[in-house]
Amino acid sequence: MMRLESPRLKADGIAHGFFSREGGVSTGIYQSLNCGPGSKDAPEAIAENRRRIAAALVPGGQPPQLVSLNQVHSNIVHILPAWESRPEGDAMVTAAPGLALGILTADCAPVLFTDPKARVIGAAHAGWKGALGGVLEATLDAMEKLGAMRMRIQAVIGPSISQDAYEVGWDFRDRFLELGLKQRRFFVPSDKEGHYRFDLPGFVAHRLTTAGAGSVESLVETMGVCTYPPENGYFSFRRTTHAGEPDYGRQISAIVLTG
Repeated sequence: MMRLESPRLKADGIAHGFFSREGGVSTGIYQSLNCGPGSKDAPEAIAENRRRIAAALVPGGQPPQLVSLNQVHSNIVHILPAWESRPEGDAMVTAAPGLALGILTADCAPVLFTDPKARVIGAAHAGWKGALGGVLEATLDAMEKLGAMRMRIQAVIGPSISQDAYEVGWDFRDRFLELGLKQRRFFVPSDKEGHYRFDLPGFVAHRLTTAGAGSVESLVETMGVCTYPPENGYFSFRRTTHAGEPDYGRQISAIVLTG
């Protein structure tokens, strides 16, 4: 099981991980650690994969309850422990121990948050639509409602599609330019006329720092791992689409207060 961690999120009583697709029981196009209930994978395989994630977060201890959302590219944030079965939304925050906040991705950016002093954590799913629509700012707002201080919040952007692999059309670019011409810095021309390559993790980091996460850029980290190349070990919606495959799995990124 491959799991990336960031020193920025490590603190006593907090565990996290940006997990790859390795170490599960799913087969075929879902091989092997597919954690996405929205896929057409066998439900029992998904359940076992998620059980393994929960156990890996707290090795040797009581596994947390791993929760995730029906992600819809929105700016909806849920404040837990109030919980229903996979409500719609794209971010969660909590101050309750034992709840592992899980974000499912296959190119979009998973973002994990913590204010270790206030013992408040958060997790957000930031595709281009959610990031543009304010899901990151809404997550910071929700963490503050639980007692976090924005200037202390650490935010880490996990594996996502990189600019080199994210080609878009001019109409996509124009949506961002409506925010101002400075948004041009997140686009570079591609080899195809009228097309550009979009820097999703760079845009997500920009939204976080502009919103005051950590108050300085040094407290927002990008892991710098692209999900598109198959050798990197991640599920990728765009790679699946280019290959003409019928479906795709989702990796999970999670954070939990352990006590």
